[in-house]
Amino acid sequence: MTNGERRDLGLAYFGDADVFAEMAECKKKLKILNSLDAWDYEQVNAAAKEVLPNSEELFIIPPFYCEYGTHIRIGKNFFANYGCVLIDVAPITIGDDCLFGPNVSIYTAGHPVHPKTRASGYEYGKSVSIGDRVWIGGSVVIVPGVHIGNDTVIGAGSVVTKDIPDGVIAAGNPCRVIRKITEADRRKLFKDEEIDEEVWQKITAEADEDLFWQ
Repeated sequence: MTNGERRDLGLAYFGDADVFAEMAECKKKLKILNSLDAWDYEQVNAAAKEVLPNSEELFIIPPFYCEYGTHIRIGKNFFANYGCVLIDVAPITIGDDCLFGPNVSIYTAGHPVHPKTRASGYEYGKSVSIGDRVWIGGSVVIVPGVHIGNDTVIGAGSVVTKDIPDGVIAAGNPCRVIRKITEADRRKLFKDEEIDEEVWQKITAEADEDLFWQ
């Protein structure tokens, strides 16, 4: 097998000339994306689509970084704030209606633990998946092999080392479930503060009830 084939099977692989050529194609597109004025949303999102062809609806604020781009699949209505890093040696799958705060990093790449084995230059990738309607807070790090369920919130600064289930608030280093999201959270804005009546009327009038917590 080629090293690219080994990489795509999650096996040990070496970053040879062909692998680096793949990454170089992505870096050329990233240079265009990250050189654009951040307020020129139409051009930025068109350039982001070139980097991330397997995506539906993107709103990305540069700078943005990834290794290949083609190993990332993103659903509808995705937003990523400044400084998002997606190291997509293995597949990264992100569902619909997801929000990423500033400096979110997802790592699928890994290296052998033993120093002599690591010195060989061989590495591996393990996939990461994120469900629908997930909010990832600023400066969160997600490590290889993790799955985050639907409707979940990951608190800012967390390091996610294990799977997180659906419909919870989780935070910390390592990230742990704090509590479930319940009907009592529906109108909450910040801590115990509620959304004001004017906006709440708009939300309840316009929202698709299927998107609310059931």
